[in-house]
Amino acid sequence: MYTLHSTPRADGYRMPAEWEQHGQTWMVWPERPDNWRLGGKPAQAAFAEVAGAIASFEPVTICVSPAQYSNASAQLDHPAIRVVELSSDDAWARDTGPTFVINGQGGIRGVDWTFNAWGGFDGGLYWPWQRDDQVADKILSLERCPRYRTEGFVLEGGAIHVDGEGTVITTEECLLNPNRNPHMVREEIELKLGDYLGIEKVIWLPNGLFNDETDGHVDNFCCFVRPGEVLLAWTDDEEDPNYLRCQAAIRVLQASRDAQGREFVVHKMPIPGPIHASPEECTGIDKVAGSQPRDPSIRLAGSYVNFLIVNGGIVAPAFDDPKDDEAREILQQLFPDRRVVMVPGREILLGGGNIHCITQQQPAA
Repeated sequence: MYTLHSTPRADGYRMPAEWEQHGQTWMVWPERPDNWRLGGKPAQAAFAEVAGAIASFEPVTICVSPAQYSNASAQLDHPAIRVVELSSDDAWARDTGPTFVINGQGGIRGVDWTFNAWGGFDGGLYWPWQRDDQVADKILSLERCPRYRTEGFVLEGGAIHVDGEGTVITTEECLLNPNRNPHMVREEIELKLGDYLGIEKVIWLPNGLFNDETDGHVDNFCCFVRPGEVLLAWTDDEEDPNYLRCQAAIRVLQASRDAQGREFVVHKMPIPGPIHASPEECTGIDKVAGSQPRDPSIRLAGSYVNFLIVNGGIVAPAFDDPKDDEAREILQQLFPDRRVVMVPGREILLGGGNIHCITQQQPAA
């Protein structure tokens, strides 16, 4: 794809908020047997349900390996879903796909961040990851979108949330982790975010959710619901390992202002569970050296904050948990003009993320 050697900010581009109009949503089909149990079959059914839910609001393109093309096409038989053949290492479109930027005059381009599987050889989740590092480039090529490449600067899409008005929210646990960009200090990372997202202000939360194997991605913990308002994963249980993380986050938010000088309104979203994989779910996963271990003793980072805003709707995970109904009500109150659809999220969570992690929105040009 045509690679630009300037920056989005220099060219008048910015990352729009997720609630701005989409052209489509991108996904990648799961099949990695050392991450998805039973050869990925349960996960494929879950991804297909997510894709179908999104497709009732906007078009979906799902990237599939040659080996899975026929199977995926049969499961994704929907007029609004396009299946394209595209090789990858795993299925996290939020983190491997491009971050799209717009200029407000019909222009759309993409940022291709360097990807190292959430930490490279220092805590990363698998090797090799070269094909995943090519996913954004391939998607931009399919869309004939000009590309900005941040060679050597590692970032995943799940590590950031923007309000579309100059503010980004992230976590120190992720972006300041020495396994991402050890050659850079906080101020240098802020400059890079400004150049490539078109933002003016970075809000640094100390941590993400407990046991999040992405090193605390913000999209599993806190997100914008509109300018000046965020939704924060929350527990009042002082024994919960998330308790101090939630307290630290709300202190930062209450003491901060966004790029427009607004104080933050913080809405709270209960954390489900605690959720653990069953022994049966863990035994269905191939054991491969260097891959993330799956064990019933490990608490999973389940979160209702890991939802996707789509055109006219919200697609959110449910966990067959008593808090599912409360989560739906909170989302409906926060987004009264959108239809809230909840789909089973457990199978995706078993692989290490949820609906926001497996999707990447492309704004309308």
